[in-house]
Formats: sequence, C-alpha cells, structure tokens
Amino acid sequence: MKACHRVRPVFDDPNLVSTAGLVPVLRLAETAGLHEELAGLTVPSPNAAAKTVCVIGGMLAGADSIDGLDVLRHGGMPRLFSGVRAPSTLGTHLRAFTHGHVQQLDRAASVTLAGLAGRVPGLLAGGGAGGMVLLDIDDTVREVHGYAKQAAAFGYTGVRGLNAIVATTSTPIAAPVITAARLRRGNSASAAGVGQLAARAIGATRRAGALGQLLVRADSAFYGHALIGAVLAARSWFSVTARMDPKVRAAISGIAADAWTPIRYRQAVFDEQTGQWISDAEVAEVDFVAFTGRRKADHVPCRLVVRRVARLNPASVPAGQGELFTAWRYHAFITNSTLSTIDADVTHRGHAIVEQVIAELKAGPLAHLPSGSYAANAAWLACAVLAFNLARAAAVAAGITTARWATLRTKIIAVAARIAATGRRLVIHLPRDWPWAQAWRLLFDTATSPPAATTP
Repeated sequence: MKACHRVRPVFDDPNLVSTAGLVPVLRLAETAGLHEELAGLTVPSPNAAAKTVCVIGGMLAGADSIDGLDVLRHGGMPRLFSGVRAPSTLGTHLRAFTHGHVQQLDRAASVTLAGLAGRVPGLLAGGGAGGMVLLDIDDTVREVHGYAKQAAAFGYTGVRGLNAIVATTSTPIAAPVITAARLRRGNSASAAGVGQLAARAIGATRRAGALGQLLVRADSAFYGHALIGAVLAARSWFSVTARMDPKVRAAISGIAADAWTPIRYRQAVFDEQTGQWISDAEVAEVDFVAFTGRRKADHVPCRLVVRRVARLNPASVPAGQGELFTAWRYHAFITNSTLSTIDADVTHRGHAIVEQVIAELKAGPLAHLPSGSYAANAAWLACAVLAFNLARAAAVAAGITTARWATLRTKIIAVAARIAATGRRLVIHLPRDWPWAQAWRLLFDTATSPPAATTP
C-alpha cells in the first residue's frame, strides 16, 4: 500500500461528516429514553440536556478531553444533529454541576440502561429467570496533573490522582455493561461506600431485566461486611476474595490432605507473583464464619473455597507462616453460592472482566479527568458510563456483540458520509464496499424501528 503523490488536500466540503455512525447510536439513545431523563436535570445551565448529550456524543466519537469534543463541529454535522455546542460552552456546563446534579445523571444512566435493554434484548442475554447474572466491582486510580485538581491525592498506586469505583453487570454469554460508578478522592480506601454502590448496581441490574441468580464478585480490597451485607440484603450470592488473616490461614491449615481436588483450567492463568503461567491447581472448601469480630447479628456463615498451586520458590514464603504455606501458594474466597467447588472457583476467577471495562474507559474518555472541578470530573465519569453503555448496546444491535468500544468506533461510528437532500429528507451516502455495512444497517434499523409492543 502506497500513498498517491498527486493529492492536494482542501478542507472545503460542507456536506461531509466523519462520524456518521453517531446517527443510529444517538437515535438508539433517544428511543431508550435518554433525552426524557436528561430533561429532568436541574443544573443551572441553559439547555442542560442538549449539552449533556453533546458530551456523550463526543465521547462516542473518541473525545477524551473537553477540547476533544470539538470533533462534533465539522462539515455537515449541524445538518444531522441539532444543539451542537462549542467545547468552551460544554466545559462551562460541566463546571455548573454539583454532587446532587451528578446523582441525577447517575439515575438517568440507570433508567437509560433499562431502556436500552428493552430496545436491544440481547444486551443482557442469558440473564432472565433461571440464568446467571454476574456483578463485578473494582476501583482504579486515574492519575492527574496540576495542583488545581480538587480532591486529587496520592492513593494506593503511589500516584496523585482521583479514585473511580465501577460496578459492571454481565452474563456468561453477554459482555458487561456499567451499572454504577462513582468518583472519589484519590486517597479513598477501595471499600469506601461500596455497600451503597453495590445496592445501586443491583437495583440497576434488576431494572434492566436481569432477573436471574445474581452473583456479586470482588477482590480482597472489598472484603468486609459493608459489601457482603448489601448483597445479603438483596438476597443474592457473593464471591469475595478473602484476606489471608490468621483466621483464614487457620481454616486452610485444617483442610484434610485428601480433601483437595485437582483442577486443570481450560486456559492457562498468569500468576503475577511468580511471573509464570499455570494451568494445574487443586481446590478444596471448608465451612467458615466471616466477620466474627463484629456483633453476632453480623456474622456470616459461608463457604471458604481455596485454590492452591505448588510454590516454585519456597524462599518467597512470607515470614511467620508454617510449613504448609512453604510448599503451596493459596488463594481463598468466601461465597454463599450453591455452585460446586470447582465451578465456584472458575466462576470467581472471571471477576477480572471488570478490569477490561476499566481499561476501555481509560483508553477512551477516562484518558483524562479534564477539569479542575471535582463535580465536573464526576459528571464527566457519569457521561462516560452513559457513552459506554450506548456503545455496548449499539454493538449488540449491530450483531458484533464481542466488539470492544474502540472496535465499534472504527467499524460503525467513525465512518465518513456525504449528506444530500431529496425532498424533505436527508440522505447520507456511505462508502461503497464498506466491510461492516451490514452491521451498520442492522444498528440503524434497530434504532429507527418502533418499540416492540408490550403485553399488559
């Protein structure tokens, strides 16, 4: 492939657009009820709903900063979309948000997700009655620069930034959507406020139609009664990595030698502590009562499921641990599920799916937290959640259910088109032989079709 040498660039066509895929994606958002929900925003900014949709649309088109939202202002975009605003106007709009206004955005995200699930039934496929629904929680620190960033602090990563906690919902056959997120101070403990966030995420999951058995997964940073209590109050299952405290180590030491069952994973697992790939392990379980240091009503009887692998370097064992821990490395989690020991272990290890969502956010709108105002950055995160869920619903509607956000942008959103008028209608001429034309058409048909009739 070689570039032609006879090219002369001229930026002069008022009828071209570079992101024609925003048309069906934002139509899908409209039919899912996004505009009606945003109409309830009380933020002191004129046309707040239109400006918020501009921010979301810019994120879908690839903007990762306020200046990047200018991607919406080119060529024939004003003919395809009304209410396009300049980045400076959108920045002023975001800075008008308060914590209460961000909560209104969170509610809009929850209701819109339910609307998207109704418009695109495959969004949470397999999550109906009798199915399994997986809710994963994790947090991340987004590094920031400059001393004017409100609430920025040094967190557990050792970098100065802001902390974002994210909850995702998926099923064994459906990719994750974000059901709750919150921006926090950079030095916040991972588990701070996790009980409230879990309750929000569970509620959003149920409103989206995922009525199957819910399993909430988290790592050891969230091992505590706040999360477990919220899960039990929702009559759901939990699967949370246990901290290796003396009580857990004592329970592991009490497991009989013949209680261990060999397990070979279908895919090798990378062990970060040894830097090696492993595929063989043994699992066992023992009855356990968690949080016995609290009042008796807060004690949680459950199962302690333990996976062990041979320790290749006995010298790496932490000081003070017995001979048993010298020969083996242990990974334990508590659960109240009725899954078999092996199935519980395999299912728990799927918790890493939330890290993929966080990576997609960091490769997109969370590449930066663009404002010095904490509330503006919290609103930016809420808009990113809306944009992510829209992208996920669009991918399912287009028939490319496994596509990541960047892939959807390349195949569906960032496709150039030329606008023509015929009668009172606009026609967008898309590239001939576009490899994903059929997927684009599927999305457009879903976005523009009338809602399915519902039975009373």
